[in-house]
Amino acid sequence: MTILNNKKILRSRSSAQTRRIGAGIGARLRPGDVVALRGELGSGKTTLVKGIAGALGVNEREVSSPTFALVHEYRGKSKIYHIDWYRLGRVSGADASLAEECFGSDAITLVEWAERGRALLPPNRIEIHLKHAGGNRRIITLYPWSPKHEKLFRDIT
Repeated sequence: MTILNNKKILRSRSSAQTRRIGAGIGARLRPGDVVALRGELGSGKTTLVKGIAGALGVNEREVSSPTFALVHEYRGKSKIYHIDWYRLGRVSGADASLAEECFGSDAITLVEWAERGRALLPPNRIEIHLKHAGGNRRIITLYPWSPKHEKLFRDIT
């Protein structure tokens, strides 16, 4: 683990470890938080979301990528919106309305393929970049965009 210039780098050796890292993140999230996830196909975004949702009281087996539905809503300790912008080409008014509804709520919002709707993301968010590192290994980099989030994630391992 490394903390450099407002980012934290974690390494995962398996899907199970990626879920555990997600659980550590989820345990620290609060209603109103927005998490923007970036990474290529198969990099572990949905696996990380399963861990986050599990820590928030959602059965991980209920969590799936909302690629075609665009958004899934889960109920746990908090309401969770899980958005997937993989199929988002150009940002439309409907996309902006959905983002405003989710980001302006008392829910925790998790956005996969966030880079495709970057203009819609709120400034006070957490960005997580996932990268393949060979086999089942991943490099997970946390970018807290606010001092509040930076403090919360200092002790994640």
